[in-house]
Amino acid sequence: MKTPDHMTRPILRLSPKRALLLLTLCLLSACQSMVTPGDPLPSWREGPRKQAILDFVHAVTDTASSDYVEPADRIAVFDNDGTLWAEKPLYFQLIFILDRIRTLAPQHPEWKRTEPFRSALAGDMAALGKQGEKGLMQLMVAAQSGMTTAEFRTIVVDWLDSAEHHRFDRHYTELIYQPMLEVLAWLRANGFETWIVSGGGQEFMRPWAPDIYGIPSQQIIGSMMEVQLDQRDGKPVLVKIPKLHLIDDKEGKVIAIHRFIGKRPIAAFGNSDGDLAMLQWTAAGKGRSLKTLIHHTDATREWAYDRKSPVGRLDKAMDIAKTRHWVLVDMARDWKQVFSFQK
Repeated sequence: MKTPDHMTRPILRLSPKRALLLLTLCLLSACQSMVTPGDPLPSWREGPRKQAILDFVHAVTDTASSDYVEPADRIAVFDNDGTLWAEKPLYFQLIFILDRIRTLAPQHPEWKRTEPFRSALAGDMAALGKQGEKGLMQLMVAAQSGMTTAEFRTIVVDWLDSAEHHRFDRHYTELIYQPMLEVLAWLRANGFETWIVSGGGQEFMRPWAPDIYGIPSQQIIGSMMEVQLDQRDGKPVLVKIPKLHLIDDKEGKVIAIHRFIGKRPIAAFGNSDGDLAMLQWTAAGKGRSLKTLIHHTDATREWAYDRKSPVGRLDKAMDIAKTRHWVLVDMARDWKQVFSFQK
């Protein structure tokens, strides 16, 4: 049996603990990618949500079915934050950005007097929240501008290798949803291309997501900054410049799917109103489609939040999901296990 490509790529500069975690996840993904008579979604409880996913995959891959879809058109898209990994108490990339701002602050004394940097340095999340999306974008641009894409990749890898989530005392890349890893593997085992379409930074995800999710870099779409080609030490490099190229959220996700995938998905997974447009775009296609929202209802194993949450708000999308009979996953009821380290 040929070893999957994502298992043969070198894992860069990882601690033994994290390297072991990634190897375990990759082996799990490889094992689940083999079509066997066993349960392909063992971390899901039996019920209508699990069955809806299984029935959909069977219908679109059975050549005798009226819903059959050719392999070339089996496109599945996934949000990342809150859909494939956790996103509380703050988006993990935002925590990374805040750490970068603190690191860079000595070079920018003016930040102590200027918003949104003043609130970020003070750790005042309420005041920072009032800056809105514009303020967060300012922080993101400031945390990355002027460095090469290779330098940024190294910084991301180093941060993920050292930073830990305060609640779980685990690396952020350990807070991956086990049931969603199984969905990814099951879809690929049945001829699907799996894509990430996330509001998170594209270059923040690409250093680690291929090894965790088994999704190649070229199938990871996210928000991105402009880059320009430059020469450093006689070699061509790409340098990140202080200008946003794409905010891959809400309607921006549909535009990104059109630009980078070029086909309408037949399956879409999200968890918030930011994913609504992507699910509606999927639903508007011809033939059978799968629209799935992850509802965070488990305060014991993870968090419980929806309509009023400033992070991952699920409000309008939940109402539409109920009206149109989309798959609305209840994390507490539908998942036997949330993270791989939980029993």
